[in-house]
Order: sequence, then structure tokens, then C-alpha cells
Amino acid sequence: MKKYILIVAVISIPFTVAAQQIQWYSFEQALEMNAQRVQQNMPAKKIFADIYTDWCGWCRHMDATTFSNPEIVKYMQQNFINVKLNAERTDTVRINNQIFVNKSNPGGATTRRGAYHDLGPMLLRGQMSFPSYTILDENGQQLDVIAGYKDAKSFELILHFIGDNAYKTTKFDEYSKTFQGKIQ
Repeated sequence: MKKYILIVAVISIPFTVAAQQIQWYSFEQALEMNAQRVQQNMPAKKIFADIYTDWCGWCRHMDATTFSNPEIVKYMQQNFINVKLNAERTDTVRINNQIFVNKSNPGGATTRRGAYHDLGPMLLRGQMSFPSYTILDENGQQLDVIAGYKDAKSFELILHFIGDNAYKTTKFDEYSKTFQGKIQ
């Protein structure tokens, strides 16, 4: 019986680790979550947005590697409200009485390559490359746009630079020289 329990425990370890994943929300949900946090006298969180397209291979690779790394998952869950935004989404979104649509494919049943929703170009400052990420501070002010696939080690540095508020007092190059991450 003890052998059986030990075998089950050892076999289940990889599944426990693999089960860790980032909880993704829509952009609208993230804004609502921060509004609720403020109403409950809790501090708002930074919003991390992964802006992708369905056809982007590097976006899928980022999901399978970097966004699946346990250290990245843990840090993002603790420090950000995490958003997945399809840059080619087709629905209408209302944020603070402003309407965002996909003018190239309004109300389309499926996304269409290159038909960008207004939110994508706005959040990426018109730099439409995928994958790309943007981070908003606790007040909803955009801090940066980060383009391209990043491995977990490189991404850990970026996340901590912004998540730990080092960007407020230190230049990224200086911070990167002293950063001691957990990912090897």
C-alpha cells in the first residue's frame, strides 16, 4: 500500500506543476476588477495585456513556454491583472463611454487577418506586431509596449522591473545589471 501511495504521489507531481496557469481576463473585466478593488478599499493592480492574433505562431509559442513557466505564472498572478486581447476581435466594447470596434470587420462572425479592433492599435501605440504586450499602472496609465517573443528568463526581468516599481527610480539597463531572478 505504501508503494502504491508513493508511486501515485510521484506520478502526480508533474501534473500539479503543469496545472499552474495564468488566469486571463478580457480588458473590460480587468478594468472592472480594478474598479471593484478600489470600491473595497483595496489597492488597484497593474494590468498586463498580452495582445495576440490567432494566426501568430510566436504568440502560441509564448503561451506554451514563457507563460507556462511556474515562476512567471506565480509572479504575474500576484502582481498583475492579466489580459488576453485578440487584436482582431470582432465585438463592440464600451469603456468609460468610449466605443471600440473592428471597423475592418464589424460584427464579423470570425476574425480576419489584418482586420484590427480599435483596442489593439490603441494599446500598442499603432505598432502592430505580435506577440506584443502593454502594461498599465494602477491608475490605468500606459507604462510601456513590449514587442516580440521573450523567453522566461528575459521576461522575468521585464516583469520585475515594472511589477516591483523599479521603473520609477532606475533605468532598465542599470536594473538588469543587478537583477537576480529565479529562472536560470
